[in-house]
Amino acid sequence: MEGLPTTPIRGALKRRIFGIETEFGLTCVASDGTRKLTPDDAARYLFRDVVSKARSSNVFLTNGSRLYLDVGSHPEYATCECDDILQLIAHERAGDAILHQMAVDAETSMRAEGIDGSLFLFKNNTDSAGNSYGCHENYLIARTGEFAEMARYLVPFLITRQLIVGAGKVVQTPSGSHFAISQRADHMWDGVSSATTRSRPIINTRDEPHADAEMYRRLHVIVGDSSMSQTTALLKVASTDALLRLLEDRRALRDFTLENPVRAIREIALDPTGRTPVRLANGQSATALEIQWTYYTAVAAHAEETGTDTGATARALDLWRRTLVAIEGHRLEQVASEIDWIIKRSVLDRAAARNGLDLSSPRLAQLDLAYHDINPTRGLFRVMEARGLVATVVEESAVQEARTIPPQTTRAKLRGDFIAAAMRTHTEHTVDWTQLKIADHGNRSVLLKDPFAAVDARVDRLIASLE
Repeated sequence: MEGLPTTPIRGALKRRIFGIETEFGLTCVASDGTRKLTPDDAARYLFRDVVSKARSSNVFLTNGSRLYLDVGSHPEYATCECDDILQLIAHERAGDAILHQMAVDAETSMRAEGIDGSLFLFKNNTDSAGNSYGCHENYLIARTGEFAEMARYLVPFLITRQLIVGAGKVVQTPSGSHFAISQRADHMWDGVSSATTRSRPIINTRDEPHADAEMYRRLHVIVGDSSMSQTTALLKVASTDALLRLLEDRRALRDFTLENPVRAIREIALDPTGRTPVRLANGQSATALEIQWTYYTAVAAHAEETGTDTGATARALDLWRRTLVAIEGHRLEQVASEIDWIIKRSVLDRAAARNGLDLSSPRLAQLDLAYHDINPTRGLFRVMEARGLVATVVEESAVQEARTIPPQTTRAKLRGDFIAAAMRTHTEHTVDWTQLKIADHGNRSVLLKDPFAAVDARVDRLIASLE
């Protein structure tokens, strides 16, 4: 196996690699509204073509991304390495389009076999049985000794970030039905941990950089909700990236370490006003609004000072400020086309007022779920988007391109080009995040430890040997 040394780095990364992993809810419903197939059977139909071509339900695609079937029959799509946030959003939405087309093809196969049912894919984070599935964000950071110190400031930010980027959900509590701003909040059980399912933490510390481990580590955030709104996704990732840059520059920031992070995330989730005080480790208290305003002010000042308040970051900082102003002033309509939980709540409020319903109504629960249906002609959010009722940040042409073409500036290009060549030449191959391998007697392979490298002579030679 060939190895290629990478260039040493110092301090903060001038470029960052981003990725989003999205798990989808899946169900099959018959034409009469009854459940038609078990989730396992529905997943088998969904992945039938994938398995027939790749002999596996875990594959990498020509766009460099990974598609697989996760625990609990949840389809999962992990975007390829992106070094631009708008590029990341295009690739994340490309995953939705790919999964939707798989559902369309699976329904055709089902009908041919006499199964009259429709497959529903939901980009949400909870099902009716109370199970949770995630949306994980990945940020490449330099390998330094201060990760615990960085996490100390990240955890309060991520716990209160739900106020600006939550997906929203009607929840049933002992005191009745309430609208929560986050779907994941009730399913987090730790602040920082290496677990992912047994004790879900806000930040996962399992050390899998998918890169040169001496130089990089991967910040793996598993507390976030899946974003239907492109602008919410932009704010979610760009605000976190901007905060990381401040922390990487070792700038001063107020310490909001929470006395009990798990209790705090639940309390904040049930307060759309952001005014519920939560206890800090130093004995004081603060509200989600106060914490977010403090982070925003520091991050915006740092971005302006360093000249990084441009492009997608500038748009995200503006949305961050406007969202806090709207929540603080009880004027949610000011961002009612940009923030997921506010978009959803306005839809539910209108439906409730029009039909005389309260939050416990099954009709509202149905609307809540329909918001996350990724079907472009049936999903509530997707229909609103098609009608221009919600804001977007990437063109549909960029989404369609991302379905098959990887970013041209990261390691994803090398992976995508190799996969495309192997498919053209009908060559058996195996691929993961860091390795390309031809499955022949020589087991020729290339190890790719630099996620920023989009050109590599070793990969060129490997592809030439296929052609």
